[in-house]
Amino acid sequence: MSTLVIVESPTKARTIRNFLPSSYRVEASMGHVRDLPRDASEIPAAVKAEKWSSLGVNVHANFEPLYVVSKDKKKLVKELKEALADADELLLATDEDREGESISWHLIQVLQPKVPIKRMVFHEITDEAIKAALGKCREVDQRLVRAQETRRILDRLVGYTLSPLLWKKIAPKLSAGRVQSVAVRVLVQRERERRAFRQGSYWDLKASLEKDKTAFAAKLVSLNGQRLATGSDFDENTGQVIEGRQVVLLNEAEATALRQRLDQKQWQVSGTEERPVTRKPAPPFITSTLQQEASRKLRLSARETMRIAQSLYEQGYITYMRTDSVHLSEQAIAAARASVETLYGTPYLSPEPRQFTTKSKGAQEAHEAIRPAGSPFRTPKETGLKALDLAIYEMIWKRTVATQMAEARQTFVTVQINVEDAGFRASGKRIDFPGFFRAYVEGSDDPDAALDDQEVILPDLKKGDRPTCKTLEAIGHETQPPARYTDASLVKTLESEGIGRPSTYASVIGTIIDRGYVQRQGNTSLVPTFTAFAVTALLEKYFPDLVDVGFTARMEQTLDDISRGEAEWLPYLQSFYLGDEGLEHQVKDREDGIDALEARTIELSGLEAKVRIGRFGPYVEAEREGTAVTASLPKDMTPADLNPDQVELILKQKIEGPEKVGFHPETGEPIYMMLGTTYGPYVQLGDAPQPGQKNPKRTSLPKGVKMEDVTLEMALALLALPRLLGTHPETERPVKVGLGRFGPYIVHDQGKDGQDFRSLKAEDSLFTVSLERALELLAIPKTGRGKRASAKQALRELGKHPEDGEPINIYDGPYGPYIKYGKINASLPEETTVENISLEEALKLVLEKAGTKKGGKKTAAKTTTKAATTKTKAKASATKTTRAKTTKKKAEASST
Repeated sequence: MSTLVIVESPTKARTIRNFLPSSYRVEASMGHVRDLPRDASEIPAAVKAEKWSSLGVNVHANFEPLYVVSKDKKKLVKELKEALADADELLLATDEDREGESISWHLIQVLQPKVPIKRMVFHEITDEAIKAALGKCREVDQRLVRAQETRRILDRLVGYTLSPLLWKKIAPKLSAGRVQSVAVRVLVQRERERRAFRQGSYWDLKASLEKDKTAFAAKLVSLNGQRLATGSDFDENTGQVIEGRQVVLLNEAEATALRQRLDQKQWQVSGTEERPVTRKPAPPFITSTLQQEASRKLRLSARETMRIAQSLYEQGYITYMRTDSVHLSEQAIAAARASVETLYGTPYLSPEPRQFTTKSKGAQEAHEAIRPAGSPFRTPKETGLKALDLAIYEMIWKRTVATQMAEARQTFVTVQINVEDAGFRASGKRIDFPGFFRAYVEGSDDPDAALDDQEVILPDLKKGDRPTCKTLEAIGHETQPPARYTDASLVKTLESEGIGRPSTYASVIGTIIDRGYVQRQGNTSLVPTFTAFAVTALLEKYFPDLVDVGFTARMEQTLDDISRGEAEWLPYLQSFYLGDEGLEHQVKDREDGIDALEARTIELSGLEAKVRIGRFGPYVEAEREGTAVTASLPKDMTPADLNPDQVELILKQKIEGPEKVGFHPETGEPIYMMLGTTYGPYVQLGDAPQPGQKNPKRTSLPKGVKMEDVTLEMALALLALPRLLGTHPETERPVKVGLGRFGPYIVHDQGKDGQDFRSLKAEDSLFTVSLERALELLAIPKTGRGKRASAKQALRELGKHPEDGEPINIYDGPYGPYIKYGKINASLPEETTVENISLEEALKLVLEKAGTKKGGKKTAAKTTTKAATTKTKAKASATKTTRAKTTKKKAEASST
């Protein structure tokens, strides 16, 4: 008897084959085999004339979805049907969540099997788990299928109904989404808070004390019996102390005078307190907490984290990575406890097995938390994993093992010290027993180092003791605006508010970045753009429910209810879309009342000038001498940071031209301070070029340098970049320092071996770094994202190019997955996943990318297309000849 097993991806297929009998054939569906139409070209001719066809859902026929098999999936479907024809049984082994259930259901609808069908589920790919799953097969869960389908229809209705409205009123190519628009609003609200923020300042004193030759620090906390003001006492909207707060607010002069008054006075301990505290380990990872911790520890985006976790799962290293359950199986608990005893000893083992309870109502306890697969757990070293794969696995391993370790015991020590009428406080912390800290500390890569950092040891102090004051200094503080969201904090907020599902957060964040609503700042902060402000304002005014956190959370709860059979899907969709207050009615009723100019205008308090969204991005508009003047805003300018001074500078440059810093001492050319729309402020040597002339030398300002602080000396130093530091002693090749898009860097030109780059550290100066320091940085091995693509492990190997046999692979890049062929890198389209792209599609993308290159690349692209569709050796040979001629022409053109 032969059995056909279908999973989602080739990697998962390769892994699962190892645990199945030889009579089982495993194939990959490459994700969904069919879906709603992506564009008009996929809509069948039979329904193309119907008004609802553009939605892909017949809203007047019980919301019947229009499913189509896309062109790129037809060949795959044919192959699966052929495989099924030789099988006696069909086993659907897609993932155990709603999406996986839906994929299985669609496979049944498309393949129409005549043989028995079984649904096989497992949460880890190990020999034991697969064999157990074979004995516990079930039918496809129609409730999960219906819940997923309802979610898909709901998302389509929101996106395809609101997005055209945004195109008309604000700008083309914008999109709205059930979850993405709420996520954008969360970011915009934080940015509004930052704009409304007013900074407050306060001063205090810090003392360096000593007793028994042990130094410790103490901070001023009260004066004449009244508490000293701290940052939490300030109103963020006024920058003043909150009304009614009984606190002492010191300014610089008062703090300095107090320091002088207390100098050489006698210090005395007035009281001590010790407070023992025990800490329990955190629950094992679920999807959202894994994303948060990877963001904090590894600076990874949610999308990158999930891509790596999916790969680890499909290779059999971890359990299923899309889960909201913190439950651990008895097998996992036993494996974790065995690891603790072996690696840390019995004293570090918790007295009883520790189980965790999931608080989320929608969580599925049948799922497990994310943990190492199998039993016993493989230690990180035993896996053979490298780079980020290893880092993510190690995090999961440590967090899981820590759940079965003893509690950490700490003692917090507080000492009150008086000097005249001033009260100081010294705080210490002692770790009495590290417990689970020995394996895992949240937010830290190195538990041992974290333990050292956590301990603050004070000398033995008793009431009446008189420590010696070594130094006393006045320190000024300024309140800070609310922190911008990162992947970690946004995921945490979305989850706590019940917005969307944790398994979708990575794609939501990726989408709002790809759509231009958000840009990353410093690789971590998520900063909403002016477009995000305009879209959010429109939705808040005309469709408030769709961006309301509570409304969206209730939608999510209804979808969970549908998955459990506690709610009906059809009445809900009818009410949401076709009801008296349904979305269709709202859009029709309100569209004509939305003024496009008003929708494109962003109201920012404190600005007389208007900020609008134009065809080429945001711009500022103001009246000068009776004439309206417009100027584009720099790409990295954010709504929270735009102030009247910056507006004036932008408009001045537009009206009067750039500001002159000085003249080059050797050439006599003018040096200008410019403000660009793409990369912000920069210095330029020489005037703007005439037609046919080369562009003048330009260098961006380093991060943190303000335009008004640029001197002629600094401008000359910037224009001299990249600067030669010397030659590398091993290669005798040049080593230079330069400034790029991602900051200052060191580059070692290795000739034929390419260039080796390293970023400068925060303590290094772009203008004074030495060759010796550069060599130190170059000696540090690259990790993770710093390695060249050729040294990376491919996410997927698509095959070889039909012309030259060069490999075409998919790699993970900082901006998402991309196809690499030789020196050509082509990003994957948003609607395409790593699993479902074919070699033919990849060839097309590579050709399109090659066609955008300068000088003759289009000819080469056409030639390669011919090669890709040619099967005979003679034609392939002719194609190579054509490429050679093209290359020769390019060489001749470049020589002239």
